[in-house]
Amino acid sequence: MTTHFVGDTAVLLGRSLKHVTRSVDTIITTAITPVAMMLLFVYVLGGAINTGSASYVNYMLPGILLITIASGIAYTALRLFNDMKGGIFERFQSMPIARSSVLWAHVLTSLVANLISLVIVVGVALLMGFRSSAGVLTWLAVGGILLLFTLALTWLAVIAGLSAKSVDGAGAFSYPLIFLPFLSSAFVPTATMPGPVRAFAEHQPVTSIVNAVRALFTEQPVGTDIWIALAWCVGILVVAYVFATITYRRKIS
Repeated sequence: MTTHFVGDTAVLLGRSLKHVTRSVDTIITTAITPVAMMLLFVYVLGGAINTGSASYVNYMLPGILLITIASGIAYTALRLFNDMKGGIFERFQSMPIARSSVLWAHVLTSLVANLISLVIVVGVALLMGFRSSAGVLTWLAVGGILLLFTLALTWLAVIAGLSAKSVDGAGAFSYPLIFLPFLSSAFVPTATMPGPVRAFAEHQPVTSIVNAVRALFTEQPVGTDIWIALAWCVGILVVAYVFATITYRRKIS
């Protein structure tokens, strides 16, 4: 049964990746918006923001990486919605394949596509002066956090893709996720924010993830931020996965 699931997922993953490679503009578009934000914040607004001794591109890159992921998972919802409306799921149900492999193929496609976008954004950040003395293990830790965050948001995208009534609705759910880093420590220290905004910023998931990634990049003690970040990611992932699978079963039943 496990071999059957793995084989079916691999075949469907190949199908989804072919669609991605035929529309490379989606990955480029996903990366262009965060890159444009980096250029704007670093070269236009960065000089007016006091982040201490750290260069501003170093300070804000973790937040840009999260925005990149939030932008990318919108396409996961769109691809899933198009498959639902195109009758692909009905065809798959008539074939001897594991039902859950259909969803996992879309999830793994999201991970691959977002990884490519993240590499592009980090590459541009390096050209803009981003530097980190972090070792290989630290970079792997950063990658693990970003992977977990991507996986959590991807399962939210699955819910949106299965539940949406229109193409616009399938992608629109990501807008609040893209906006959330602006109400966090991603671009300015939370200490500079007004009371209510600061309280929200310091107790939402993006701030703990940004702080943990930033500390890893600079090889500073991560404190409790990394555990809070992991708790948020795992919590969102578990809840989203449960609701996504329930929604999927209702759709195909």
